[in-house]
Amino acid sequence: MADNTGIEWTDATWNPVTGCTRVSAGCDNCYAATLASRLLSEQYRKRAPVSQSPEARKDPFAVRLWPERLLDPLHWAQSRMIFVNSMSDLFHQDIPDDYVRRVFEIMLEADHHVYQVLTKRPARALRFYKRNRDLFGQTGQIPEHIWMGASVENQRAVFRVDQLRRLPACIRFLSCEPLLGPLALDLNDVHWVIAGGESGIVHRPLDLDWARLVRDQCQAQGTAFFFKQVGGRTPKAHGRMLDNRTWEEYPALVAQLA
Repeated sequence: MADNTGIEWTDATWNPVTGCTRVSAGCDNCYAATLASRLLSEQYRKRAPVSQSPEARKDPFAVRLWPERLLDPLHWAQSRMIFVNSMSDLFHQDIPDDYVRRVFEIMLEADHHVYQVLTKRPARALRFYKRNRDLFGQTGQIPEHIWMGASVENQRAVFRVDQLRRLPACIRFLSCEPLLGPLALDLNDVHWVIAGGESGIVHRPLDLDWARLVRDQCQAQGTAFFFKQVGGRTPKAHGRMLDNRTWEEYPALVAQLA
């Protein structure tokens, strides 16, 4: 079975890689790093085997490859939307190109699923694509069941949108979560935007006007908008409503792929 997930915009997670390093303000309170530390601590408390080297124990969020998980989507018969590497970034510099290629080979083979590949490193994604264009046939198009996304948490990260746009993907999306300030977005050839506030003990508050601004730009430019959460001490602390409505739009191709 796929991993259970509390992420509202996906059905399952698949983590053939875990671990990452911080690259921008959106990483400051990374949920995945916090979760990795907690899980390792729980193993020690339970005196369960910890299959990590002493070096890895010093850094529970070090980048690790899990080749035994690569084939998981092939065994999931029921179609679902799968968030790829919820506990990492597939295009982190420490992940070898041949391993990233293997992940794409699995996604291309198990094409009854929709894959949501989200990165803060779209420049490396583009370099990977150029070196591995043969994966995508004569057209070179990343197919409609593999969505390519970039995280954009504030205006300083908006440059990632232009990098993402250079990828020849049928579906491109943005994750503006945690949303840390107002954004001016060019959503040309961007099909979906997720927005939401931060959660956790040291969360940075969301100004709902920032979320409204993202929503209004999506509506003006014909891009589907999904509001994940207001945020707070816990993900559900202040609910998911924005102006008395739950926003759960998806790209138009979702209906065709269902």
